[in-house]
Amino acid sequence: MTELVVADIGGTHARFAIAEVADGRVVTVAPPVILKSNEHASLEDAWAAFRGQAGRDLPPQAAIAVASPIGGEVIKLTNNPWVMRPARFGRDLGLDRFTLINDFGAVAHAVNALGPEQFRHLCGSSQHLPRDGVITILGPGTGLGVALLARTGGRSTVIETEAGHMDFAPVDAVDEAILDFLRLRHGRVSVERVVSGPGLGNIHAALAHREGRSALPDDVSLWAAALEGADPAAAQSLERLLMSLGSVAGDLALAHGAGAVVIAGGLGPRLAAHLPGSGFHRRFIAKGRFEARMAALPVLLITHPEPGLFGAAAAFAAEAPGGP
Repeated sequence: MTELVVADIGGTHARFAIAEVADGRVVTVAPPVILKSNEHASLEDAWAAFRGQAGRDLPPQAAIAVASPIGGEVIKLTNNPWVMRPARFGRDLGLDRFTLINDFGAVAHAVNALGPEQFRHLCGSSQHLPRDGVITILGPGTGLGVALLARTGGRSTVIETEAGHMDFAPVDAVDEAILDFLRLRHGRVSVERVVSGPGLGNIHAALAHREGRSALPDDVSLWAAALEGADPAAAQSLERLLMSLGSVAGDLALAHGAGAVVIAGGLGPRLAAHLPGSGFHRRFIAKGRFEARMAALPVLLITHPEPGLFGAAAAFAAEAPGGP
């Protein structure tokens, strides 16, 4: 049995826990400590805060998932000002060994390791995840994370991507108005400008501008009103976000040649009740000559409360001798 620290570092929160792995599998992941990233100057500061809350010495092994491409001597998070230098982790974090992985790469490892009971069917075929083939994994949070899991002959490969930074492609006139509005703000408009937590505010502002009305003042009140259905304009903005999520999920499934799609991300659980009745699936399958193929794909929501932490532990376990 090996004990390790698992961390999931996103744009808004940094999650930490103690995990145990053995024989290439995750045995346990303790309840997490969740810190606000903007309340800590660096990973080292947050690590020390976790150590203080844990009230014990931390293991000298770790698996760290970060919302950024992995590679190079310096890692700069996409939606978080922290700068990480992996070569210093031994000295600064007290580590003898660590696994460093993209945050959605970690989620893909969780998808690979978790059983059917940790997924909820959203739409499409009622089949579970294929044992052979490609699974597209995506989800909105502070940004839009995307990864894919390729299974062949009992072996699994996780491929990390930055597909959330693809160009946003409008489907109808409303999408075109949103794109035109956001171009004035940002120049180039990536998918995650629309399909993400901050994307709801972008959509809401664009629709308000188009319709000549005022927008809700901040993202917190907007999200609350949208999820509760308390404000028609907020609910309209959420519906547009879910439609765009369906378009993007379908495009990625086609690009990956996927046999299934998994929705994850920090907003996944909050959107679970809204996705089935939204325009998500209509947009997902609206791919012309491939509509029948798209309609047959299962689309599932991962329900594990901390897939990033579990997946980071699974990635560490897979690298250990005897791992899968």
